[in-house]
Amino acid sequence: MSTVEDLVEQRTHKDEFFKNHPHSPIPYDQREGFRGLSYYDPNPDLRFVVPLSEHAEKEEFLLETSTEGVRQYIRWGEFRIEIDGEQVVIQAYRADEHELRLFIPFRDRTSGSETYGGGRYLDLEETDREGEAWILDFNLAYNPYCAYSEAYECPLPPGENWLQVPIEAGEKNYEPN
Repeated sequence: MSTVEDLVEQRTHKDEFFKNHPHSPIPYDQREGFRGLSYYDPNPDLRFVVPLSEHAEKEEFLLETSTEGVRQYIRWGEFRIEIDGEQVVIQAYRADEHELRLFIPFRDRTSGSETYGGGRYLDLEETDREGEAWILDFNLAYNPYCAYSEAYECPLPPGENWLQVPIEAGEKNYEPN
């Protein structure tokens, strides 16, 4: 997130996509009344520019899915940050060794109450870097498609990414209008 205006614009585009696009995860019978997703207000304290501590041995890691399946990832590295005075370690994964994107599924103290109970995601691209550090911006945390429809299968955050702090940033629970 470079600015609050950029974040607001991104959210507006996502709402338009969810309401109108044929590939929207919102069920067709809910689209007419769809008035947009719910979000936390932007929180600059939940945007971090931090190095990724890559694991020396990158192990294959199976993530359970919302439909009782599994998906294979590589446990690539971890970020160490401080949130509200608490030290937090969050793991980052890659779908394969050649992929540059980092996938960060997580649950936090808001999961199941203010946010989707199955957890939320962050995706980090190579463009989400400042020098050697990555931009870990929880304001961009989003719900997986299975939060909107049972037609989707989504990886669930593993126990090692169940954070003991609230992440009051990004998307909130989806409530059909």
